[in-house]
Amino acid sequence: MTQSSVPSAAVDPAARPTVRLRPAGKKKRPHFGSPWIYANEVQMTPEAKALDPGTPVRLETAEGAPLGCFLFNRHPLICARLISRDPDAVLDRDFFEARIRAAVELRDKLVGVPYYRLAHAEGDGLPGTVIDRYGDTLVLQVNTAGLDRLRPSLLEALDRVVAPQTVVLRNDNPARELEGLSTQVEVVKGTVDGPVELVENGARFQADPGEGQKTGWFYDQRANRAFVAGLSKGARVLDCYAFAGGFTVQAALAGAKQVTAVDRSKDALELARKSAALNGVADVCRFEKREVFQDLAARAQAGERYDVVVVDPPAFVKSKKDYWQGIKGYRKMTRLAAPLVAPGGILAVCSCSHHVEPDTFADQIRRGLGQAGRDGRILRFAGADVDHPVHPWLPETSYLKCQVLALD
Repeated sequence: MTQSSVPSAAVDPAARPTVRLRPAGKKKRPHFGSPWIYANEVQMTPEAKALDPGTPVRLETAEGAPLGCFLFNRHPLICARLISRDPDAVLDRDFFEARIRAAVELRDKLVGVPYYRLAHAEGDGLPGTVIDRYGDTLVLQVNTAGLDRLRPSLLEALDRVVAPQTVVLRNDNPARELEGLSTQVEVVKGTVDGPVELVENGARFQADPGEGQKTGWFYDQRANRAFVAGLSKGARVLDCYAFAGGFTVQAALAGAKQVTAVDRSKDALELARKSAALNGVADVCRFEKREVFQDLAARAQAGERYDVVVVDPPAFVKSKKDYWQGIKGYRKMTRLAAPLVAPGGILAVCSCSHHVEPDTFADQIRRGLGQAGRDGRILRFAGADVDHPVHPWLPETSYLKCQVLALD
């Protein structure tokens, strides 16, 4: 694989160009520590426009006060991303080793087993970059030009701290195109011969880091899965958008009487089936390949009822232009799922759309319940688990929402 060359401005602060903010009548978000700078906040001089995408720059206020070292790309709306408060930071292997080591030590305390999100973008000081760990296998998504150019140093740091046997670059996220980057999946160390195994909440799972959605697994739902599993003993459970069986298997292990997993992906359901067998619960799990909205309506028409219903879809709102149609999708999904919940049963509704605010999501659930003629109580309203830290200045990156209700 041909890697991007590390720019000289990364390791030589003297070669680092300076970019300044536009004059501001009063102190604004960039002055108070936001790690994102938007294109309309920067003086787009000819020199700034000529910089290669991802160049490390010294960012200053209009008056010349330093704000830190940022990775600059004039093309996207977010044109500068903070990499260090020190404007003269040397962005070499040692720099990234310190970041990675801190992230690993924190996860080892929080999660306790080597199956977690090792780095969560700005939440761990790696702009636009996520790293998921499956024991000796690492899967990276590098979505910004700045980190893409610094990738050689990042990979060296990962080798020193984690020493993985396999490293996969899942650089197939459309967000890369906004940064002027190509999309591809590459194995840059070791080999991928199929699914890898992970452990979550004591359960064993199969995930495919080369072919599955995102990086192959969604660690963000770890705590929410444990909570729902705790309500599943003796229950009939319906898990919609089951993917690789996270909710399904853990509910079965918690003593569910029967679990039905529904997804439109044959490959995902096959992984879920294998995971059920790994955990000795295949006899209580059923796997059905169907379109969820149609399936929910058909089950309701047939008079089916379940003690626990989970609906955890992919993002309905992938961009702002999808917003109004997408949020109505959560209302419709709730309206279709609620009639399937037996009186006194549990409904878990999730959204991973970062464009959808928590209040808006909760409102759509309320409206969906009202349209279904159901009422209930919210038992839990949570986001991603602890290995997905959110930067204090970026609440919009707290993308996951999971509301669990007991319905009358």
